[in-house]
Amino acid sequence: MVIHSQIACVGTNSVGDRGSEWLAIATLRSTKTPSDREPPGLGIKLGRSFGKIRKSWRTTRDWQVSRAIVNGIETIGKGQQRGTQDDSWPFWPIVPLYPYRKRVTLRREVVKDTIWTFEQVQGILYVVVPIRMTVVKLSQGGLLVYAPVAPTAECLELLNELVAAHGEVKYIILPTISGLEHKVFVGPFARRFPQAQVFVAPQQWSFPLNLPLSWLGFPRSRTQVLPENSSKTPFAEDFDYEILGPLDLGLGAFGEVAFFHRPSRSLLVTDSVLSVPEAPPAIVNSDPYPLLFHAKDNATDAIADSETARRKGWQRICLFACYFRPSALETIEFKQAWRDARYASDRSKKAYFGLFPFAWKAHWQRSFEALRGGGRLFVAPILQKLILNRAPKETLDWADRVSRWYFERIIPCHFDAAIAAEAHQFRQAFAFLEKQPRWNGNGANLPPEDFEFLTELEEVLDRRGITPPAKTPV
Repeated sequence: MVIHSQIACVGTNSVGDRGSEWLAIATLRSTKTPSDREPPGLGIKLGRSFGKIRKSWRTTRDWQVSRAIVNGIETIGKGQQRGTQDDSWPFWPIVPLYPYRKRVTLRREVVKDTIWTFEQVQGILYVVVPIRMTVVKLSQGGLLVYAPVAPTAECLELLNELVAAHGEVKYIILPTISGLEHKVFVGPFARRFPQAQVFVAPQQWSFPLNLPLSWLGFPRSRTQVLPENSSKTPFAEDFDYEILGPLDLGLGAFGEVAFFHRPSRSLLVTDSVLSVPEAPPAIVNSDPYPLLFHAKDNATDAIADSETARRKGWQRICLFACYFRPSALETIEFKQAWRDARYASDRSKKAYFGLFPFAWKAHWQRSFEALRGGGRLFVAPILQKLILNRAPKETLDWADRVSRWYFERIIPCHFDAAIAAEAHQFRQAFAFLEKQPRWNGNGANLPPEDFEFLTELEEVLDRRGITPPAKTPV
């Protein structure tokens, strides 16, 4: 998924192709697991240790990134320099994704007095989708936080209202093993709740720099790896969980942890399954510029803000995010894109100086309807083609274990939530990994032509030995 991904450019001649490849997965990362020990000169207490970091790591790029992260954590911890807006996130350069400094937060109650979601947006090239944190009230009082988002003043104010009503944040969960874009918020978030224990998925690592968790601000004395057996955790009274992976992808690994909240019959997942809404979610609507940008048919279009234009832009964003370059998208050569930019309705920096190297074919809406499938649950095409097909048996075994739980809703970290779905629908979404599907697979009937770019990318990665080849369906 675009939110969970870094970028892998494969090398092309047109700005349009390059624009598509900017949306490609970089599951091409180091397999080395960060050491549990801090590097020389990095003390446990951030306030006292920063001078040591400066002395020992002055000339390295690693130190520069760590300095930014540590500075951010110290400042947030003291409640200083948050900016003039409640939704300001001044440490966005650590992972520079849109909307950069501004992070509006929307809180929703999913199960009355029990489960809430906190949504922000994230993306690149105005391909923005929700990123979601889920907060659950524990039976014995207090809160569990699954997949934290940016702890802006606005986000913390909304969360502290729940703390006042239901008790302190006791547990913070990082349910994925890869990608700074998910884990970069955990350290700053944990610093705001000094009594909370932090649990992380096993075999953590990060891209583009493989940094120890302590360098990312995780409190060493309060951070521990989720045990394989969920009954051994202090929140076992309320939760079961199952760990997928880590799945070896050559230069990196993929994994996530699905949590089942028994009292509410709710399943929490990160990226494994999703559902695409027909209209833009409320959090995406809070900033309509990306929607209107992608509603354009060419560089010269001047799009008036309307519900129809926003819906059109959202549906194209979904195709971008899931396929990178669906069959309904044509790319424009650089020279032509540059000529078109001279006549663009908006040539500002925000509009990429008028460059719009995309042209949508007339049938693009059919591709979207096939992707959405009436809002059904499915596995993102990126995961189908580039990740989970590298380990079909392991993935299906995990899906079978998750399907033993009796849940009635699923809350993913991206796109729509909460999704009304039961165990058989979850398991059905993985039928594309089977030779003879147990059910008619929801993801298996996506248009083959929309997978063409992902197939080309897969061939390049295989040919260069960057990732292992896909395995035969089970």
